[in-house]
Amino acid sequence: MNCLIVLAFLVACTLCVHGQFEDGGHHHDHHLEEYIDYKAPPHYHYDYAVHDLKHHDIKSQWETRDHDETKGVYTILQPDGRKRIVEYVAGKHGVDYKVKYEGHSEHGGIGALSG
Repeated sequence: MNCLIVLAFLVACTLCVHGQFEDGGHHHDHHLEEYIDYKAPPHYHYDYAVHDLKHHDIKSQWETRDHDETKGVYTILQPDGRKRIVEYVAGKHGVDYKVKYEGHSEHGGIGALSG
């Protein structure tokens, strides 16, 4: 008798588990939720660039972060024709920027161009 009860219980459990993946003969995809460790130290890298000569929009940036330190560089073509380059490092004790320029300032620059 006990074997019959155990067997009936196992069949019921199998049907319940099987019923999670089937509904009336139609299969449904069930996705497991992604585990996100919110206490893990941050780590990422990204970069992008725009080079639109028609609108004089030329810029780029990259940034990377590993734990508490973030560093990166961005560049932009300014209206006076110079390229501004900004390097930065940020961490527990603040942020440090280094700004430099390439090229020479032109009277009127790209901002004065028509079209």
